[in-house]
Amino acid sequence: MAVLPIVEIPDPRLRLMCEPVADIDAEVRQLSADMTETMYAAHGIGLAAIQVGVARRVVVIDLQERESEDEEKPEAVRNPVTYINPEILSVSDEVSRYQEGCLSIPEQYAEVERPARCRVAWLDLDGARHEEEMSGLLATCMQHEIDHLNGVLFIDHITKLKRDMLLKKLAKARKNAA
Repeated sequence: MAVLPIVEIPDPRLRLMCEPVADIDAEVRQLSADMTETMYAAHGIGLAAIQVGVARRVVVIDLQERESEDEEKPEAVRNPVTYINPEILSVSDEVSRYQEGCLSIPEQYAEVERPARCRVAWLDLDGARHEEEMSGLLATCMQHEIDHLNGVLFIDHITKLKRDMLLKKLAKARKNAA
């Protein structure tokens, strides 16, 4: 497994429509393993393939507790799930709000409103089809990651004023870090 570089805005690849995976082969399995390792290294809970520069419809998510920064404590239990060609079949009328962030827009957060529940279909790494009604943080995370596969970022769901402020804050943080 390898930790891959994460694509950050304003990289135009983040606006690409990702291609479906036709065959779940060794390359896709390796991509999944590398994405999972990258997500953990970045302390994220979800990652879409386009965020590591691969325009394929692959997402990894793990909502389990992150491992502690304290090396004395044991590593948290990990339960990563790979979603291949995930698609939202339906969404609830009820909405929820969540303070979202994104590994491709580092250290920036905004409250985003999304459907509270969604029904999602996907393939696993063995090619088996799954369908699940998702709610809570999993529903939010899945919608966020599927947005990535469609070239949409969480900042597209907030007002222009909030988006401009967030991008200005990011530019300032990058300038100060340089």
